[in-house]
Amino acid sequence: MDPFVTWRWCETHRASISIADARWYWDRPGADAYRAGHIPGAVFIDLDADLTGDVGEATGRQPFPEPEQFAAAMSDSGIDGTRPVVAYDDAGGVIAARLVWMLRLLDVPAAVLSGGIGQYPGALETRVIRPEPARFTPRPWPSGALWSTTDVATRTAGTLVDARPANRFRGDEPEVDSRLGKVPEADPRRGHIPEAVNVPCRDHLEKSGMIAPREHVRQTFAAAGIQDATNVISYCGAGVTACHNLLAMEYAGLGRGALYPGSWSAWSRTLHLPTELGPADRDDPADVN
Repeated sequence: MDPFVTWRWCETHRASISIADARWYWDRPGADAYRAGHIPGAVFIDLDADLTGDVGEATGRQPFPEPEQFAAAMSDSGIDGTRPVVAYDDAGGVIAARLVWMLRLLDVPAAVLSGGIGQYPGALETRVIRPEPARFTPRPWPSGALWSTTDVATRTAGTLVDARPANRFRGDEPEVDSRLGKVPEADPRRGHIPEAVNVPCRDHLEKSGMIAPREHVRQTFAAAGIQDATNVISYCGAGVTACHNLLAMEYAGLGRGALYPGSWSAWSRTLHLPTELGPADRDDPADVN
């Protein structure tokens, strides 16, 4: 299944897919947006409650849950792993990408709705969908797919790709963890992991929020020296928007990379690890993940 699909594709396959609303905001609950209006039939998947494990100083802000936790969340949402899942948000797919990449890791067909909720042509629904519980069988995250802080710090190969906007990569402004209250500590350090290259995930989007043509996405990665995702480790602020870069690489035909879930949230708070400031030549919009 392609990592990104259009609403037209969804209409054609509507009877055989599950639709998930994965909206999330740092300053308000995504569930409020869901209740205000969502694509008819969509279930709500909460990033913090359903796709995040136990938060601690070493894990970063939004670590992966244990397989059993994830399976329970999917089961409660009526997702059993047999039907394709299409997830959407209102942020160009950079939040919905987390759920989609997690499912694809487990060989569940899943895709981001390109362009998000704005692509739905009809009236939105306000009824909260309470699906019949399903049975999503717990299965381990594949070996090598998830890198720990120690893995990243001791690596001898591989390319680190930072999905954050260029101003955060450079360290021009404070990180957001302390405002979010997710990790107990003072403001984290600024900058990026040494030797990382910056490929802001939103560079893969058109102004409409739709995913750009494959050739554009390939060129975006090629400009950072990436022709093959096999040895790429993707990170961002907290392991969420980094998943969009991973999906974008698959979409562009570069293969599957790995994720550093702790991302800058964990690395910056591990004080013995080095950091770098600048440079990057772009000035991208704010993006908290």
